[in-house]
Amino acid sequence: MMDNLRAAANHVALKIILVLIILSFILTGVGNYLIGGFGDYAAKVNGQVIERAQLEQVFQSERQRMQQQLGDQFSVLAGNEGYMQRMRQQVLSQLIDNMLLAQYAKKLGLSVSDEQIKNAIRKTPYFQTDGQFDNAKYLDLLGSMGYTVDDFAQSMRQQLVNQQVTQAFGESGFMLPAESQAMAALLLQQRNVRLATIDLSALQAKQNVSDDELKAYYQQNQNSFIAPEQIKVSYISIDAVSMQDKVKVSDTDISAYYDRHKSSYGQPERKNYSVIQLKTETEANAVLSELKKGGDFATLAKDKSTDIISRRTGGELGLLEPETTADELKQAHLTEKGQLSSVVNSSIGYLIVRLNDIEPEKMKPLSDVHETIAKQVRREKAIDAYYALQQKVSAAATSDNESLASAEEVAGVKAAQTGWFTRDSIPAALNFKPVVQSIFDGSLLGENGAPGSNSDVITVEGDRAFVVRVTAHKAEGIEPFDQVKDRVAEWVKHNKALEKAKLQGEQLLVELKQGKGDEAMKAAGLSFGSVQKMVRASEDNPLVENVFALPHPQEGKPVYGMSQDRQDNVVLIALDVVKPGSLPADEIKTFVSKMEQSAASGTFYSLLASLRKDAKINMGAAEQYQPQ
Repeated sequence: MMDNLRAAANHVALKIILVLIILSFILTGVGNYLIGGFGDYAAKVNGQVIERAQLEQVFQSERQRMQQQLGDQFSVLAGNEGYMQRMRQQVLSQLIDNMLLAQYAKKLGLSVSDEQIKNAIRKTPYFQTDGQFDNAKYLDLLGSMGYTVDDFAQSMRQQLVNQQVTQAFGESGFMLPAESQAMAALLLQQRNVRLATIDLSALQAKQNVSDDELKAYYQQNQNSFIAPEQIKVSYISIDAVSMQDKVKVSDTDISAYYDRHKSSYGQPERKNYSVIQLKTETEANAVLSELKKGGDFATLAKDKSTDIISRRTGGELGLLEPETTADELKQAHLTEKGQLSSVVNSSIGYLIVRLNDIEPEKMKPLSDVHETIAKQVRREKAIDAYYALQQKVSAAATSDNESLASAEEVAGVKAAQTGWFTRDSIPAALNFKPVVQSIFDGSLLGENGAPGSNSDVITVEGDRAFVVRVTAHKAEGIEPFDQVKDRVAEWVKHNKALEKAKLQGEQLLVELKQGKGDEAMKAAGLSFGSVQKMVRASEDNPLVENVFALPHPQEGKPVYGMSQDRQDNVVLIALDVVKPGSLPADEIKTFVSKMEQSAASGTFYSLLASLRKDAKINMGAAEQYQPQ
């Protein structure tokens, strides 16, 4: 998949999109999760609190969304503690930015209604099919991006507020042709590099650490070892599907259902009518007189009828069922083949109606639909039994609130037991939003985390219901040193290895810049790899950023630099060639338009920087120090 992405990234149009994302991307998708925390806040922005629990919830949401999008590739990133810490800090930074913007929008009197959000979503081209909003496509795309409907609506609200703030602050700017070409040359630039990587994992495996070092690190970074809230529950599950096997269906039930739904198992009586439509009653009486004297109905219909559709068929309308028969035809009260009506006064003129034929009712015999009806009756009885049992279980769980024993007896099943789980590891059998909310909202806990009361009956989709009881609870807290010692050791070894790798990289970089790098690299067991072509990317990649921060090399003389990759490996860079980007003439206009939009985004970021400068932002204790 990555090869396909790299190939696609070379397309000019995609390069432009990526560049624009660099200039204008703002992380959104912030939900209003006001859940309990460990007694600490993540940040205060002009006195308004961002709860640490809120930060953790949004961070986990973003983490899950990335995992869904990247699949197995995300496990590589998740295993890099430094990357995950940077990601967490970025999430907090964006929470702060969003709060600043919300405060500023409120100051300006700006707001976004629910209807505006709906309209914006409906007008988004990605959610449309043939120019019309496609709800199935909308839900499918949201699922593929890892968003819930509520999260995406909140994301859209934030974007619309941002747009309003930008417009209120001022949008202007244009680019001259020479400027656009120069900008294209810069932003679409390609750089040829060779890389040499100092393997951090190999260095880390060689590091030794003492207990004193581990304990010191643990004491300095206790907020990095916070165990989430954990819960054990017992629960009773009932559902309509499982009850079908217990339901008995008799032949009498089937016959009764067949009699009540005969229209579903056959074809009702149908009648074939012909009509002649006339403007006046006098004309209608004259035609009726001709018919009674033996005139041909079809001929008169073709010659006299004002209904241009039926007169083409000699007035014949074809076979009609009762539900599709017009009231005017029913009012003719025709019951026998060949019977002719008198003149019928209707909303469209005066009618003469003839009943051509009657096709009697046709019914499938009960024997042909016996099994189909049996299944339907069984389903309906199961649903009735499900709702009746639900009420009984609810009453039992409420009357005996000290255990699920009474509810078990009524339900006829033993309650299932779970092991310990957190919000991020919900057992599949209980992973329904109403159930999870009930478990973690605190209402089922007694004093000091002791077991409390039974839940009410919690219904979920698919005609299923649960009664839940918390059997054990562990509040969020700092994990004991003994439980996290191995993890601490890995972090300390990682930091030691990273320090040595950086020192080695800096020493080699000095040798390379002095023209003595070949021997030094050979002594270190390193060598530069084959040439790689790099372009600017929208993703947060410090290696790419550092490559494009290097000065242009002189012909035949590479420029050297140092960076880190996503796994925190130290990477030495040899920049050989810089090639300016270019655009075909027919794409310049689009490019200029997008760049002018990006200029407005630049104004937006200037505003954001000003808001940050003037704001009073206090970081919570947990965020003031992050492990390096």
